[in-house]
Amino acid sequence: MKNIILQYKKKYDAGDPISVITCYDYTFATLFNRTEVDCLLVGDSLGMVIQGNHSTLPVTLDEIIYHTKAVCKGAPDKTIVADLPFLSYQTSIEDGIRSAGRVLKETNASCVKLEGDSDFIIELTKRMTESGIPVFAHLGLTPQSVHTLGGHRVQGKTEAARSKMVRKSRELAEAGAFALLLEMVPESLGKEITESIRIPTIGIGAGKYTSGQVLVMQDLLGLNEDFHPKFLKKFGNLSGAVKDAVNLYHREVTKREYPSDAHVFSDT
Repeated sequence: MKNIILQYKKKYDAGDPISVITCYDYTFATLFNRTEVDCLLVGDSLGMVIQGNHSTLPVTLDEIIYHTKAVCKGAPDKTIVADLPFLSYQTSIEDGIRSAGRVLKETNASCVKLEGDSDFIIELTKRMTESGIPVFAHLGLTPQSVHTLGGHRVQGKTEAARSKMVRKSRELAEAGAFALLLEMVPESLGKEITESIRIPTIGIGAGKYTSGQVLVMQDLLGLNEDFHPKFLKKFGNLSGAVKDAVNLYHREVTKREYPSDAHVFSDT
């Protein structure tokens, strides 16, 4: 497994954009391991795209560990980020360190990602870093706080919210976070934060000026036909390919064209 901090620092110092994609299983991990993408994120977004929930909140630590193990096995040449899910770290500093420690010990992931900018999260980031746990911070739309944020809306649009996010970004960087994910913020704010801190910023709906970008794999591959947020570009149309393949399989089975002689075992 590559050292994620050294990899990010090298690309950041060179001014090279960083590509990140989510991943949740072994099969896709093996495919992504053969691509040029820089990093895989085992996101708690699995609660929606894998489990069919309406939010990330139901995801458990054990589920993150389960999926991260599979991804690490399939992509040994990639750096792997694992989300810490809701209530696995917000209850106490000790719980947060223990949860993060479990992820690193049991999965071979490179680091953990935390959402939020409270004084508690900043202190937890500092304590985790001191304990040898690399922390990937996350500001803007933080899905684990979707209810208090009033839904999936662009964040940082008022001057007060903007100033706070810039200040908190600096505090997280000073606390030891080695990278910062910015989700659904105005492009100008993404640019300001990127220029205000000396760690890489990874954007999703944060404009073109961040140090890199991240997208959910099902979204960029075009597997979710009903999801069309403004920030998303679909780089493939796998939903159509999957349906075509399944329909072809169905037709050949019903016409007894499959299995053909090439797919059956003989007596000799």
